[in-house]
Amino acid sequence: MKEFGFFAMMSRMKYIERWALMRNSRPENLSEHSLEVAMIAHALCMIGNARYKRKLNGERAALIGLFHDASEIITGDMPTPVKYYNHSLKTAYKEVESVAEDRLLEKLPYDLRASYEEILKPSAEGEEDRYLRRLVKAADKLSALIKCLEEEASGNTEFRKARMATEQTLAGMQAELPELKDFMEEFLPSYGKTLDELIED
Repeated sequence: MKEFGFFAMMSRMKYIERWALMRNSRPENLSEHSLEVAMIAHALCMIGNARYKRKLNGERAALIGLFHDASEIITGDMPTPVKYYNHSLKTAYKEVESVAEDRLLEKLPYDLRASYEEILKPSAEGEEDRYLRRLVKAADKLSALIKCLEEEASGNTEFRKARMATEQTLAGMQAELPELKDFMEEFLPSYGKTLDELIED
């Protein structure tokens, strides 16, 4: 019987370090980041459904969040200033990501590929799918902001500029995504608390 390496590849997320160009007080790997993005994306959908009469598939958002950076198992984590330096670099990196995603999909049995392609390369067909993808992107940015806040709380000033840039990006997203605004107002402040404070709240 043929062997397939897809999940062995996925397990290597824990070896991909994020923020590689910056001095970290505590390293963050891709596995940790992906879990956080999945949880936040799901929460954003639940807020949207409960408060804004949406019909968002939170489980799908969580799955997309879990796999949203899977291509980095092959490409590594490209620093944001490089990735978005200009349109040409951004376009080229998107092509590299797409090739890496295809390589990962080839490591699945043929009868499973379509299911995982919808997770690794989600379509943006229909307003709900487009909105879902925007929420996953917002969750990705929120996870980055949380990392910046944690680093600054530990006395590391290396992340100050990244925090300000990420806050600016998130502020620009809030007008279209009220779920994001709610999450930032209601949940984000708790990330600065100690375990004892969180338990006592």
